[in-house]
Amino acid sequence: MSNKIQIGIIGGAGYTAGELIRLLIHHQKVEIDFVFSTSNAGNKVSVVHQDLVGSTNLYFTDTINAEVDVLFLCLGHGNSKAFLQQNEFSSNTKIIDLSNDFRLTLDANFEGKEFIYGLPELQKENIKSAKYIANPGCFATALQLAILPLAANELINDDVHINAVTGATGAGTSLSKTTHFTWRDNNFSYYKPFTHQHLGEINQTVKQLQADFSSDINFMPNRGNFSRGIYATVYTKFEASLEEAIEIYESFYKDAVFTFVTDQEVHLKQVVNTNKCLIHLHKHDNKLLITSAIDNLLKGASGQAIHNLNLMYGFEETEGLQLKANYF
Repeated sequence: MSNKIQIGIIGGAGYTAGELIRLLIHHQKVEIDFVFSTSNAGNKVSVVHQDLVGSTNLYFTDTINAEVDVLFLCLGHGNSKAFLQQNEFSSNTKIIDLSNDFRLTLDANFEGKEFIYGLPELQKENIKSAKYIANPGCFATALQLAILPLAANELINDDVHINAVTGATGAGTSLSKTTHFTWRDNNFSYYKPFTHQHLGEINQTVKQLQADFSSDINFMPNRGNFSRGIYATVYTKFEASLEEAIEIYESFYKDAVFTFVTDQEVHLKQVVNTNKCLIHLHKHDNKLLITSAIDNLLKGASGQAIHNLNLMYGFEETEGLQLKANYF
């Protein structure tokens, strides 16, 4: 019997599950016990996630082991609650949910399970002692990391304006009109203007740090014609100097192992295939421009979930996440 942490993955056929499996295979402290997928039961995992050919002999299964140490839920939004209502796990099983089912305070307590919001740069100590984690959304991660240092210093005193673009993998594996190659290729569009579902968790954490925050966060999400990554430009009024802004951000992230403030303009190739968030600051008149870039599948999903696992078990935060960007 292995003394490694035993992992179960629910909803194993999607992009986030594929990245989760890829990373966990090489994590020194864990072992994947099962990958659950009713539609793929009996198939090799590497048939669906073809980047894993030669890396694993795992098969999908339609049965669960209720005694696993950690359960990752990689289900569509709204499905995690239903799954947990229908399936019972050991009282010792820790759960990390990658959907939006438990991110808001209103939804955090579910059938006696208290889910902690799993943004390590904000909640590290709470995550360490948590049993149930609500993994943040991808846009929410990039945007919160862009503005939380200001909120922590009660410096968001005007509307925040955000324009952010995500790659096609942000829409998941199910095809729709706007995810086909012929639609995405050489194309660009916005969607859910001012109403994106991640605004709920963004506003929640801003108010956690700056209780009197009452301005609007104006968020324009965009679809890009690339596969993965999120590139966000955020600006708001800021009367202090650029040097003071840099000091605020560097102080806030001084203990962060994956979020970095850089004096160089950032671009997506620096973060794709990593668990990093890169932040760049620029001052124009009385406005502060914050650029934030992440990989939506890693820092925005599976990589962050593993970071939370590492914190929960007291492992090195970077275990399994020492990844190089696909720069060329």
